[in-house]
Amino acid sequence: MPSADELVAIGTVVKPHGLAGEVSVEVLTDFPSRFVAGLALTLRAPDGGLRPARIATVRPHGGRVLVRFDGVADVDGAEALRGADLCVRPDETAPRPEGFVYHFELEGCRVVDRAGGEIGVVRELVDHGGRPLLVVATPAGDRDVPFTAPIVASVDVAKKLVVVDPPKGLLY
Repeated sequence: MPSADELVAIGTVVKPHGLAGEVSVEVLTDFPSRFVAGLALTLRAPDGGLRPARIATVRPHGGRVLVRFDGVADVDGAEALRGADLCVRPDETAPRPEGFVYHFELEGCRVVDRAGGEIGVVRELVDHGGRPLLVVATPAGDRDVPFTAPIVASVDVAKKLVVVDPPKGLLY
């Protein structure tokens, strides 16, 4: 089993749903169609503990999905999953469409300006009010950079490099 740091969360158990072991899952992936019966994944508990799991049933419900796992048949079993992340290994993520990057691929990327000047390192990509922001660790502290063209000029996942063209005053 991979370590907790090697996993990519694709959903989080919010709460039990009903009495038959279903849980309400907040979807954390742009590819919710990957939640299907039979999907093997790893549950990462809030305390960091890991355990294998397999989806028995899944159905949409109010912007989330309702999932029942093999071996979980009642509300007590479902309650024990509250707060757990549904995780896969990076090599098990959905195929990436052209021009698309995963959050985890951006973490640790060097950030430079168009002239190649070092700006910092991406700590994470966050959603702030429906707008994606790169959190960049700079010598002057963390800076939020809108993850949108033309501010982000290019992303090279293989080279772990993000080139930005920030407007005056955005970073300093």
